[in-house]
Amino acid sequence: MILRFLLACLLSLGFARAEEKRIAVFVGLCDNATQGIVKVGAKIGDGNKPDDNLYWGCSDGLKSYFKASRRWKLEKRETATGDERILERLTFRHVSAKAVLVAEAWRGSNLKECYVASEKAMLSGENQLVAFIGHNVLMDTAIEPPAGKAAGKTDAIVLCCISGRYFRERLEQAGVRPLLLTTQLMYPGSFILHDALEPWLAGKDHKALRTAAGAAYARNQKIKTAAATRVFAELAP
Repeated sequence: MILRFLLACLLSLGFARAEEKRIAVFVGLCDNATQGIVKVGAKIGDGNKPDDNLYWGCSDGLKSYFKASRRWKLEKRETATGDERILERLTFRHVSAKAVLVAEAWRGSNLKECYVASEKAMLSGENQLVAFIGHNVLMDTAIEPPAGKAAGKTDAIVLCCISGRYFRERLEQAGVRPLLLTTQLMYPGSFILHDALEPWLAGKDHKALRTAAGAAYARNQKIKTAAATRVFAELAP
C-alpha cells in the first residue's frame, strides 16, 4: 500500500511538472559604453551594474517590475551565476497559473552573447516561451542565423527597436513562433512583457498579446492606445 501511494505521488508530481510552462527571459543590460544607443544617464546606462540599470533595476526594469507584481512571486535570486557575463538570475513563479519564469541580467558589453543564448534557449525545446529584452544587437553587428531547428514548440518575444524587421525571418526559419515583435523605435520596459504574459498563459492568440502590449505601452508612454498598439507587429495567429 505504501509503495502504491509513493508511486501515485511520483506520477502526480511528474504530470504537474509536465504541465508547468517554462519562460526564459534574457535581458541585455543597457550600456552607454558599448552599445549603439541614444545615450541615457550614466547611472542607468552602466551595463556592469544591474541594480541601477534601465532594463533591470529601474522601476520599469525586469527585476523591479516583476518583484512589485501581484501576479508573480520571487522564488530565488542568484548573483553567483557561474558565468561572469550573467550578473544576476531571478526565478519567479506565477501566483495562479502553472508557470515559472527565469530571467537573466547579462552584462551590457556581452549583448551579442546574450542574444545568441536566447536563441539557443528557443531551439532547446526546454522552454515554452523565450523573451529577449534590450538594445537591437543586429543594428550593431551581424549574427549568423541558427543552424538548427527548434526541438519543440517554442514561442518568442523580442522587445527591442524594430525587432520585426530584424528578427522575424530568422526565428520563423528556425521553427520558432514569434508572438510579439516591434515595428519602430521603442522603449522595451518590462511592463510590456508582464502584461503580454497574462493572455499567453490563458492560451490566447497573438492578437490578444498585441492588444495587451499596446495597452501597457500606452499607459507608460501616455499616448493613445491605437498609436501604442502600432508599435507592435501584426503577426499570424
